[in-house]
Amino acid sequence: MNKVFIINAHQFYKGFSEGELNRSMVKIAAAMLEAKGFETRLTEIEKGYDINEEIQKHLWADLIITQSPVFWFGTPWIYKKYADEVFTAGLAAGGLVVDDGRTRKDPSKQYGTGGKLQGKKYMLSLTWNAPEAAFNNEQQYMFEGKSVDDVFISNTSSYKFCGAEILASFSCFDVRKNPDIENDIKRYRQHLTSILSD
Repeated sequence: MNKVFIINAHQFYKGFSEGELNRSMVKIAAAMLEAKGFETRLTEIEKGYDINEEIQKHLWADLIITQSPVFWFGTPWIYKKYADEVFTAGLAAGGLVVDDGRTRKDPSKQYGTGGKLQGKKYMLSLTWNAPEAAFNNEQQYMFEGKSVDDVFISNTSSYKFCGAEILASFSCFDVRKNPDIENDIKRYRQHLTSILSD
């Protein structure tokens, strides 16, 4: 694993979410990975992209990281548009996924096994206003015991459907009401180190 593709999914909202933290997390990941000898490529969705180039970046990469803020319990709409365009074109061209994996000739093949990104890994890195305590605790009102990975299954499922291995996500929590950015950066470096050593 020596090629990393980072997608910055941030969407600018003046006075509310201007993207500084997500840009910082992208820079930290790229700098750390490049210092370890990894080649990196970056797409900043807000700046525009070419769909076919994005397919090629996915095929090129060993590790794909999406860096995103959480807006209304999901990624910004520009990321959903990006994913719809890239994965649909990747299906049509047969580059990212051939089909859903099932065949009439072999009913034992399971749904979601037609991807072509086998051997690649995918990681989601998020910035939340939600506190860490809101997750993995059935006594918490909002998520009722669900993890961040449970909440974001709609994002990671696209990559799993295409054959990539899904890695544990990373989150910066409580970034508006109780930020601890210095510790978040330290934890992020540790998280990246741990996934690179696996």
